[in-house]
Amino acid sequence: MQQRTLGHSGLKVSALGFGCMGLNFAYGPGLGKRDAIALLRDAFENGVTFFDTAEAYGPFTNEELVGEALAPIRDQVVIATKFGFKDGNAATGVDSRPERIRTVAEASLKRLKTDRIDLLYQHRVDPNVPMEDVAGTVKELIAEGKVKHFGLSEAGVASIRRAHAVQPVAALQSEYSLWWREPEDDVLPTCEELGIGFVSFSPLGKGFLTGTIDAATTFGKDDFRSIVPRFSAEARKANQSLVDLLGHIASSKQATPAQIALAWLLDRKPWIVPIPGTTKLHRLEENVGAADITLDGNDLRQIEEALSHVTVQGDRYPAHLAALTGK
Repeated sequence: MQQRTLGHSGLKVSALGFGCMGLNFAYGPGLGKRDAIALLRDAFENGVTFFDTAEAYGPFTNEELVGEALAPIRDQVVIATKFGFKDGNAATGVDSRPERIRTVAEASLKRLKTDRIDLLYQHRVDPNVPMEDVAGTVKELIAEGKVKHFGLSEAGVASIRRAHAVQPVAALQSEYSLWWREPEDDVLPTCEELGIGFVSFSPLGKGFLTGTIDAATTFGKDDFRSIVPRFSAEARKANQSLVDLLGHIASSKQATPAQIALAWLLDRKPWIVPIPGTTKLHRLEENVGAADITLDGNDLRQIEEALSHVTVQGDRYPAHLAALTGK
């Protein structure tokens, strides 16, 4: 797989990364440990060198899984993880105090079975801790060799600028896809101006853009999508036209809707890296195949024209989680 560099950081990663969260957290029953480890190693064999996890996924168990799976190939991959929630639990609120950042970094190093974290993100901005203190703490960890690069997740432009002034931000991670294009307004132009890479999570709309979810689909109580307004039956029915569009273009390219959605993201900027996740080998192979698809000018114009007539229905987060984004 082709490599991409995240902004001006010099951090090189595969054009498509792997979002590890869903292996055992957030989207219903996960994989058993043995199967999850096998899938992560299959991802590497398919050219993926960029793996994304966080202490909050589990909490903690996702990092342990990733650490064990990637230990034999540690020097050939880039591992990203995150700090920023009280006790590593997103339900308990944010906590980016310098002492907490250091505690998380040390614990993550142990769980990941490594001597350095390639990319350490602040998971969500903490309004009670000055961004200068957050960036300064990560800067110290970089100087100590425990962290290589600093990132922010779902941060707003003001926070990005404040952090970058203290410690260069290698990557901004936020949701970005054909059905969530808000980063195009301010965040992507800021990243381009400052030389910051962009890592797109949920590039397939939490599965919706694959065409495998419709108004009749049900989600278990342990599936995060069960509380997401955009996944209500009414919203899914209203948003079906977007999936139909992808299917039409995919058929003309001998591809799948998911591959078109990922190829569209890859075409946006050479410093954008989507990190789709999956628990299935055939979906992994499908996603990786998107890196070989080229969308020509006509394809892109067709997508833009169709999107201009589609108004995506439903918020992407319930209110209590939406309040943590864009700060």
